[in-house]
Amino acid sequence: MLKVCCAIIEHQDKILVAQRSETMLLPLQWEFPGGKLEVGETVEECIVREIKEELVMDIAVVKPLTPVVHHYDTFSLELIPFVCSCKSVHFERKEHKNIVWSDKQRLMDFEWAAADIPIVQEYLKLCN
Repeated sequence: MLKVCCAIIEHQDKILVAQRSETMLLPLQWEFPGGKLEVGETVEECIVREIKEELVMDIAVVKPLTPVVHHYDTFSLELIPFVCSCKSVHFERKEHKNIVWSDKQRLMDFEWAAADIPIVQEYLKLCN
């Protein structure tokens, strides 16, 4: 089972969401950015490293949310989410097709990867 961390990056009441490219698994679906846990690193180190690599963005972990175990047809993963803050809205798009800052109220409008849906729902409950 893959262990993957993802970041719900907040900045001035906006949330950063990313659309997977056509060449990635789960093409064109939306997700919170992140990546695979490497041997010897903590989940917090993983998410900070992945966001630095994928987006050239510095983040700080604010709090963890509930991990999600999801079984797709060809692989299974444990998705470990973190609410994070950032100092700047600046990012570089290196892997994704599209990246946008979304209003919290619009988060359910995206076509999310299935594993991300419970995370979106938990996050929105926390915001109310």
